[in-house]
Formats: sequence, structure tokens, C-alpha cells
Amino acid sequence: MAPRTASEIALNLAMAMIASSDAPLLLLDDNVTVVAASKSFCRAFQIDPASVAGHPLVELGAGEWNVPQLCSLLKATASGYAEVEGYELDLVRSGQGNRRLLLNAHKLDYEDGGNIRILLAVSDVTDARTAERLKEDLLKEKAVLLQELQHRVANSLQIIASVLMQSARNSQSVETRGHLHDAHQRVLSVAAVQKQLSVSNIGQVELRPYFSALCESIGASMIRDHKQLSLDVKTDDSVSSSEVSVSLGLIVTELVINALKHAFPDDRKGKIIVDYHAQGSGWTLSVSDNGVGMSEHGGSAKPGLGTSIVQALARQLQAQIDVTDAKPGTAVSITRTQSAADDSGAKVIPLAKAV
Repeated sequence: MAPRTASEIALNLAMAMIASSDAPLLLLDDNVTVVAASKSFCRAFQIDPASVAGHPLVELGAGEWNVPQLCSLLKATASGYAEVEGYELDLVRSGQGNRRLLLNAHKLDYEDGGNIRILLAVSDVTDARTAERLKEDLLKEKAVLLQELQHRVANSLQIIASVLMQSARNSQSVETRGHLHDAHQRVLSVAAVQKQLSVSNIGQVELRPYFSALCESIGASMIRDHKQLSLDVKTDDSVSSSEVSVSLGLIVTELVINALKHAFPDDRKGKIIVDYHAQGSGWTLSVSDNGVGMSEHGGSAKPGLGTSIVQALARQLQAQIDVTDAKPGTAVSITRTQSAADDSGAKVIPLAKAV
């Protein structure tokens, strides 16, 4: 028996690999004729194994493999001009559902320059592509439903705010009118948060434009003379999840509204600054003003609804509240340390002014 050449040995190895493979594989020559096929290929595409070897690819099955573009790519691969990588095609079979296939073909190199062979791997990605399309459709549907929900929530909040304001105007009790006005402001604050988040990405929210737009909305509804009172935002380039952003936005609106209501009596001029800076997983949110400052007995003042809201949100964020005399004015800081995630709760201090 004559000694086998290197190309013959390589060919035998390739055929042995194909015969033992669980993946759909074809070994082709430079004329795109099948040299060998794996059992899984014949089984997957319902082709008689006896009708595969020695037959052109275009004649396999009922001719569904007769795809001119694929044949051109395979011949270019055999010539060394191209490689088929991640090529997708629809296999159309009469009486059966179409299948989406992913093809990869590589030329096998032999040291002695023997007969050219192409290894063609075939993957059926029909189910994966169907799942991807279904996911995309669900995401689009979710986005539409979310947008509709946001519109409904915004409209509902506006209706509630209008009802509260109308009730306040019709009330004969000064105390009741005060409570209704407070409720009206809080509904507006929730509406402002909802409005800003509705135009943000669902996953991550950029805090600088978020706080800026939020404060602009609050200022537009509560500051009559912007030359007399200013509301500024100083924020780094931090981003946050939408869940955390909701809590931060509500804290900002409560503290800003509190400052606007109490820090500048008798048409006093001044400014309010909203500041947020992060370091690692920790961050500090502060709202400061240069108004009249804390009263001498502010620490014993009965906490209002706003105080309870801010404290509850701070606990949720595992943050600590600090109220200091800014001389002039008041500064309220909400701080979450990097180690706060390991704490069981957050220390909170009642705000000096009843929010």
C-alpha cells in the first residue's frame, strides 16, 4: 500500500470529525460538491444520507439549497478571496415551515497544496430569531403602554391638583385652606417628578438635567419674580436608577418648596441652591438657602408632613439627614456613605422647620 499524502491524511481526519460531530456539518470541494455530511445535518434537514456525498450542494433535498449567493460565497471561500462568517439565509422548503440558518464556512489548508476542501457549519437559529423579534415587539408594546400610563398619570395629577385648589378656594376655614394648599403643592411636586422621569431613560437617569428641569418646573409654578428669588442647580455628571431618582426628586421638591415657603418672608430676596455630588457608591444631596435661617426654637417645632416624607425617603435610601445653620439661611443635607449598604437603617434628624 502506497504511503498516504498529507492531504489524504488531513481529508480522512476531516471526514472522521464530521462523522462523529453532533453539529450539522458539510465538507465541500471547490465546486461546492458534498464530500461528506454529518448525520445531524441529514437528520436536521430530513435528507437521505445516501443522496448527499458526491452530489452538488444545490441538488440536496428538493433544491432548497440552491441559493446562488451562497454558492458564490462558497466558491470565493474556496479560492481564498472570502470567508463565510455569520451568513444568514432562509431555507424555504415546500410544505414545511421556513427555517432561519446561520452559516460559517472556512477553507481547509493542506501543506502539500492538495485538493481544496471547505468546512461548512450550519446552525438553525429560527427559534432564537423568533424569540428576539418577540422580545423587540414586547419592548415596543411596553414602551407604548408606559407612555400611555405616563399621560394618564399626568392628567390624573393635574385633575387632583385642580380639585384641591378649587376646594381650598371654597373652604371657609383658614386651617382647612392651609392643609388643602399644602396637599396641592405636594401633588404638583409629584407631577413635576413624574414629568421629568417620563422623558428620561427607563434604566438610568442623568441627574444634572433631571434636577435642572425639576427645579425649573418648581420655580415656574412658585416663584413670581425670578429677579428676587433664584433657584440654582450644581450637580456632577452622576447617573442613577429610575427608582432612586424618584426618591431624590421627591426630596428635592419637598426641600425646595419648604425653603420657598419659609425662608423668604415679606418678599425677602435670596437664592436656593440644589447640590448633588457622588463619590463611589456614596453621595450627598443638599438644598441650601440664604434666607432667614432656623428659628431659635426650630428644633422643637412640630414636624410637618414634608418632614415625614423626607425622613421616610432618606431611610429608604439608607441616608442620613443633617440640618445646619448656613449663616445666613439653612442647609439640609442628605448623605449616603459608601458603607451605608451594610447598615440596617439610616439615622435621621427632624428638620428644623416644619416642611
